[in-house]
Amino acid sequence: VQLQASGGGSVQAGGSLRLSCAASGLTFSHYDMGWFRQAPGKEREFVAVINWNSGSTAYADSVKGRFTISRDNARITVYLQMNSLKPEDTAVYYCAIKRSFTSGSRLNGNRYGYWGQGTLVTVSS
Repeated sequence: VQLQASGGGSVQAGGSLRLSCAASGLTFSHYDMGWFRQAPGKEREFVAVINWNSGSTAYADSVKGRFTISRDNARITVYLQMNSLKPEDTAVYYCAIKRSFTSGSRLNGNRYGYWGQGTLVTVSS
């Protein structure tokens, strides 16, 4: 399984970015795709997740109402539309896959078995 994240960059506060994560090599069909982020000196944190089969989503409180996760089934790609960006959104953003049969919460990054390489988002004030 390979995950290729893209779309990061530098933007001023209040701006928008859209991250993409394309998956390939999947041999299973029931999974969640999530976005996590890690800011310098901080632990990795959950951002958003979408279930590939049902489309159900979940968001961290810090991004609710500003970020939207979506998927393109044909392209096996997940997107993270980030609006009203704040300096505290600055981080490396990672996409990841958790197979549905894996126990534990899909909000917990430790339950994800496949990770992309990360893409840097920098928001200046």
